[in-house]
Amino acid sequence: MARARPTAEARVAFGTKAETLARLTPHVRSARILPLVLFSVADWRADPSAVAARVAAQSWSATPLIVRSSARSEDSAHASGAGRYLSVANVGREALADAIGRVIASYGAAADDDQVLVQPMLSGISVSGVAFTRDPNTGSPYVVINYDDRGDPTAVTGGRADQLKTFICWKHGGGRCPAELQPILDLLSELEGHLLHDSLDVEFAVDATGLALLQVRPLIAGQRPAIKLDTQKRALQAIADRVAKGMRPHPYLSGERSLYGVMPDWNPAEIIGLRPRPLALALYRDLVTDSIWAYQRDNYGYRNLRSFPLMVHFEGLPYIDVRVSMNSFVPRDLDDGIAGRLVNYYLDRLAAVPALHDKVEFEIVFSCYTFDLPARLERLADHGFSAGDREAIAASLKRLTERIIHRDQGLWVQDSRKVRLLDERRPRILEAELDTVSRIYWLLEDCKRYGTLPFAGLARAGFIAVQLLNSMAAVGLIAPSDRDRFMLGLKTVGSRMAGDFRRLDRSAFLAEYGHLRPGTYDILSPRYDEAPDLYFDWSAPRPPEAAEKDRFALSLSQMRGIERHLAELGIDTSVTSLFDFLESAIEEREYAKFVFSRSLSDALVLLRQLGETHGYSADEMSYANIGVLHELMASSADPAELIGASIERGRERHAMTRSICLPPLIATTDDVFAFHLPATQPNFIGQKAIRAPVRDSSDPEAMCGAIVAIPSADPGFDWIFTRGIAGFVTAYGGVNSHMAIRANELGLPAVIGAGEVLFQRWAAARMLFVDCASQQVEILS
Repeated sequence: MARARPTAEARVAFGTKAETLARLTPHVRSARILPLVLFSVADWRADPSAVAARVAAQSWSATPLIVRSSARSEDSAHASGAGRYLSVANVGREALADAIGRVIASYGAAADDDQVLVQPMLSGISVSGVAFTRDPNTGSPYVVINYDDRGDPTAVTGGRADQLKTFICWKHGGGRCPAELQPILDLLSELEGHLLHDSLDVEFAVDATGLALLQVRPLIAGQRPAIKLDTQKRALQAIADRVAKGMRPHPYLSGERSLYGVMPDWNPAEIIGLRPRPLALALYRDLVTDSIWAYQRDNYGYRNLRSFPLMVHFEGLPYIDVRVSMNSFVPRDLDDGIAGRLVNYYLDRLAAVPALHDKVEFEIVFSCYTFDLPARLERLADHGFSAGDREAIAASLKRLTERIIHRDQGLWVQDSRKVRLLDERRPRILEAELDTVSRIYWLLEDCKRYGTLPFAGLARAGFIAVQLLNSMAAVGLIAPSDRDRFMLGLKTVGSRMAGDFRRLDRSAFLAEYGHLRPGTYDILSPRYDEAPDLYFDWSAPRPPEAAEKDRFALSLSQMRGIERHLAELGIDTSVTSLFDFLESAIEEREYAKFVFSRSLSDALVLLRQLGETHGYSADEMSYANIGVLHELMASSADPAELIGASIERGRERHAMTRSICLPPLIATTDDVFAFHLPATQPNFIGQKAIRAPVRDSSDPEAMCGAIVAIPSADPGFDWIFTRGIAGFVTAYGGVNSHMAIRANELGLPAVIGAGEVLFQRWAAARMLFVDCASQQVEILS
């Protein structure tokens, strides 16, 4: 973003909303400022007719007008007061006095020096939006432009995420700005120069005449990162260089380039968050993404990627190497030429439709055989795949799937047994006469061998089970309601825990489930047995036993239809064996996670104790790297010094992690510096983390201390801030919406614009954990 260098005479001081616009009018060249009439409340009270005459004397007074608030308490350096007071649009001359009265009334006890401004109403708007000249969450030097280009001037402040676009770019260059947004960047740069202020909140609109500046105020943002500009520049360039290297062809990988995403495959955004502490990141790498994931995928018949880490990190921000991931979904026996073209197709499709980054296996990749696979493979015909190619892909996936789902010889059966060994081995480690370091080491080693390794296999089997089930509904072999009844009838750990909470007393319940914690890899996330009252209301009457479920059962005609379909497709399994697999694979996947998380959770407790022994808190230990443990096992190094040095390095790196903003999908090196967010990417406001019950706006008396779920970021919801809420989530909204601004001002953690699916899930929860720094939400209960 180019920097303006105004003369001393061009220096403009902030005032009220109206005063700032009036002072900028003679100087701004990158946009126009609509003419205005400014008057004080005292002026209006003393002689409203004179004020009305001043407005009537303007050449534009016959057009529709807008009467806007301009109170002294708005737009200051300490509080924006965004949306606090009324503005009245589309006002005719005959309604002017009434509109002014309504605006002044919205001030409450209006002071004489509070103001009102009247302007011509802008019409024919094609683009409207709000821009920040710093990241409002981190204070980092990024421009954030939240805008609507569909002609709805209320979309941005009303927070309708389905209409909003968000463009983010590092202020000091390196990326490409879309041509249509360049005039806005030019305006922001000019305003920073005139106001000698580099943290601005700017409202703008575009009509047939061009760009109009509607408002500018100081941005109330988070604390600025203690990162020097040159240091951040070097870090971003290093990320761009690493991305460029990853885009090159590799002799052991199919695909001519790569992409990097936070949601595909073992999606780190969901599991450890977008900005995890170093310990959580290192644990996830060690237990899953460095090698375990590839070993098990190879075991299940896919290509051998054992020497490739699945997840990389860019200054602590975790990303999946999508080319590596997509190679790992190719059956081992598929022809190399077809495999290379298939991976290129996957990558090209995701690059063309980045909104699918969290739906790769559902919408892009063919990773198993399903009842509707032949029909789905037809779309490859438009991308150069012959009928023979498609048949080869289908045959290869069929062989792979048959091996996986086999009732007796399927690898998932062995994995299920192996998980149970972990339950037997864990007490032996905890009871042995081992030092703390050795105990942690062996808990994690066993967790890999007997926990995350078989869990990776069972997770693959569970995914295939769901795909098969969905495909039966897709081709009409069962009804969607049958699929839902099947899922409801499963006996997973989650359903068992709900029943045990009703049946067991507190101590027995916590003995079974106390190891669980919302952030599986997070040392700062309390276990159930460490903070039981945080998660469960033990004083309330236990909920009654759930009503008897409508049990799933296939009709005779459905069984015959599925049997006939299996025969036509040449799948060597019976209907009974198939449904046994569907049930067992899904249930075992959940059980495996429950078991391995016990060993991991115990290891985190011991890591906290190890830190305390050497004078380090749990918060400090969250910055350490698990590599310290390996070094302590293999050397005579001083634990306190080694841990302390690791914490210091981790803290320094995490400061950079928090200061960098990257897109959820990186396709080019330019994306490191400038990008559009996917339409439904939730916006996390601030850096705080909270655990709190969930309430909706229909129950005000229950809101105190709660996370409130509201449908949109509309100013009409301002009353919720009088209820002592802990935070809030919205279905619609943007980072620059009204409620986002209010959250920043009040220091409230919030998630704005979650989209319908996430919002409905979170709103239906009893308890949520919201970590704005890591951009992660966990359903606690």
